[in-house]
Amino acid sequence: MQGWRFSDFVPDDNNASPFDKLFEIFKQLILMTSGNVTEALSWLTQLDRQYKITDNEYGIADFMQDLADKGLIEKSGTRDLNMVPSAKLEIALRKSALKDIFGKIKKSRPGKHSGKESGKGDEFTSDVRPYEFGDPMEHLAMTNSIRNAQINNGIEEFKLNQEDLEVYETYNQSQMSTVLMIDISHSMILYGEDRITPAKRVAMALSELITTRYPKDTLDVIVFGDDSWQIAIKDLPYLEVGPFHTNTVAGLELAMEILKKRRNPNRQIFMITDGKPTCIKKGKKYYKNSFGLDRTILNRTLGLALKCRKLNIPITTFMIARDPYLVQFVDQFTQTNNGKAFYSGLNGLGDFVFHDYKNNKYRKNR
Repeated sequence: MQGWRFSDFVPDDNNASPFDKLFEIFKQLILMTSGNVTEALSWLTQLDRQYKITDNEYGIADFMQDLADKGLIEKSGTRDLNMVPSAKLEIALRKSALKDIFGKIKKSRPGKHSGKESGKGDEFTSDVRPYEFGDPMEHLAMTNSIRNAQINNGIEEFKLNQEDLEVYETYNQSQMSTVLMIDISHSMILYGEDRITPAKRVAMALSELITTRYPKDTLDVIVFGDDSWQIAIKDLPYLEVGPFHTNTVAGLELAMEILKKRRNPNRQIFMITDGKPTCIKKGKKYYKNSFGLDRTILNRTLGLALKCRKLNIPITTFMIARDPYLVQFVDQFTQTNNGKAFYSGLNGLGDFVFHDYKNNKYRKNR
């Protein structure tokens, strides 16, 4: 009798060096501590004491020395003995996030950005058409062209004329400009649940994906609390939640301003949040209301959603919460913008972001 025998899964990390095993844990801790090397190493030491993850041959002190020798951490100043993450570690964090979150991505040629319809591009389809003046010669379908020449002129008097030439059709290719909005209001760490670390990991993975696989696309990252401001990709590991309310209006206004400068017909906004808008700015003063859905704040937010719709800027909201009244608000916001909404747990956030980015980039230029 044939069948399957199941056994416990044993990760294939037996060949990993002691440094590599500790480094995987350290990368997670450095994100949770927002780049605080001292605190991350302290947590790693506590984990070692509790779970015995090192042995007598290689300990935490050896790991710290290897981090410095490999250029992953460096001194923060000539007089300061505190260590900080280096640029090399920042790159390693982005690559690790890409591998962990978007590990299912098939390897593709950098710059591949195919659409579903034929048009100007460099990705061949199986279809051919007659040559037209201006078609690149590298698109020439040689087998078809020579066959046409033989049929039209014969083998003995072989000639290749323009009428014999055929070229491969190519997929239309488009560029995408994306603004990623990350909520850094206090609720992102409320009730002991760390929501900001998964948001940071997703942002790093998305930035690494775009810069390495789709270099013609652009990604800008902004954060929003009481106000909104743009941050560099290299600063993502150090992002921290503040004692802020949620000024979604400020985030959307800044995102629209950035996309306006991009002058790209394909534009979109990704927003990662866990709550409702609770703050807007009136002149130089803030109007805040954390209780329920304030009509004044709600109308301003929905007004910007409608404005983005008129500018053909879809907004995809990734909601890290499932409270019924919050879901109702996001549904209303999404319908106003004609965008999309995903209600995700912390573990599934990366899959949602990737799949939506992958689908949106296939749109044809307008």
